[in-house]
Amino acid sequence: MDYRDEGAVRRLVAEALEALDLPADHVRPGDRVVLKPNWVKEHDERHPGPGQWEHVVTHPAVIEGVIRWVAPRLAGRGSITICDAPQTDSSFATLRRYCGLDAVVESCRRDFPGVAIQLLDLRPEEWHAVDGVTVSKTSLPGDPLGSTHVQLNEASEFVGYAGCGQLYGASFDMAETNARHRGTTHEYLLCRTPMEADLLINLPKLKTHKKVGITCALKNLVGINANKNWLPHHTEGTPDRGGDQFPAATTKARLEHSWMGAAKRLVKGSPFLSRLLVPAKKLARLYFGDTQKVVRSGNWHGNDTCWRMVLDLNKCLFAFGGDGRPRTRPLRYLAVVDGIVGGEGNGPMAPDPRPAGVIVAGVHPLAVDCTAATVMGFDWRKFRMLQGGFRLRVASFVSFPPEALEVVSNHPAWRGPLASMGEVASFRPHFGWTGAIESNRLPPRTE
Repeated sequence: MDYRDEGAVRRLVAEALEALDLPADHVRPGDRVVLKPNWVKEHDERHPGPGQWEHVVTHPAVIEGVIRWVAPRLAGRGSITICDAPQTDSSFATLRRYCGLDAVVESCRRDFPGVAIQLLDLRPEEWHAVDGVTVSKTSLPGDPLGSTHVQLNEASEFVGYAGCGQLYGASFDMAETNARHRGTTHEYLLCRTPMEADLLINLPKLKTHKKVGITCALKNLVGINANKNWLPHHTEGTPDRGGDQFPAATTKARLEHSWMGAAKRLVKGSPFLSRLLVPAKKLARLYFGDTQKVVRSGNWHGNDTCWRMVLDLNKCLFAFGGDGRPRTRPLRYLAVVDGIVGGEGNGPMAPDPRPAGVIVAGVHPLAVDCTAATVMGFDWRKFRMLQGGFRLRVASFVSFPPEALEVVSNHPAWRGPLASMGEVASFRPHFGWTGAIESNRLPPRTE
């Protein structure tokens, strides 16, 4: 299909949702509906500009298609909130301008009076970075409902993980990350608006991901966090020392871990010293190599940290309400994946465009992600995150075996059990994942 035909995109969204054959009360009049797109960055980080977002963030036509499906079912009352907490160094104002989000919202407001429709940037602050180094921060209103403190504790996938104490989050302040994850203490700070939704509709992008292999429904929950430094992304060090920061204990890896680790500790909390790190980082890149080509920071298939955090976030969503207490009634959930133009290679913020022309929809994030991985030409069983979803130690939000996964599609080759699905799209993985996740049924891509 032509991804520039927004009407065709909206129709495809409607067809996918119709094929799910949802119960009539999956959307109820007066519901608080929250739409959670992937708004990680306003553009491909390699190519800043207005024409470089289609393969990075959820397409506005997909968002509008879902709004127009939901709104009539609210019967003139209730609310639809479209929200995300993009990467801290992203510009939400630029994103909404590039994607024409205000025009989408205004059009839907005119067509569905009585339904409150709004856009929200959930972040409490925006960071200003130079060459990947944060040099200043600006406070933002954040979630108007505040935050939800979830004490997952013994139910966390980090219980018993040997890397606790060396966890790296979203900033140089490792002490903050490790204070929230130690022993049987494991805590997350989430935005309250999505946690209090009657119906949460997840709108991820179909992309590869450097730390977990793919970013789809499960990984998209990183964007409902009020403090991303509470989220462990990798474990410092090399595998022989219990880390997954680098894949091997080379001389360069040991030096980089030592030198850059010391530099990060030195500049932590100081904007002035952070600016001094910018030229130092440029010099270090000449010796250690560019991140677009060299595996570091847990950007490879041996990352044993990030997938645990992702599954923990989904446990938080399905098991806890906005008050941080166990839910008294189940969350209604839906995922609609934008695969119109996906991203392959160095995802999630510098992928290459991969036109696929697909929408994947479902009522469970793990089922959706296993299907999405298969569509991309990957073997879902080779992902720690997806295998781990079926092997959750405690507080499982998965009530079905992988054999129960069934696909309904307008594409004949994609109907029936997921295990028999054929003619997939064959995405190229992130270079740190090459050779680790591809399906054996497909020949390798040579271009």
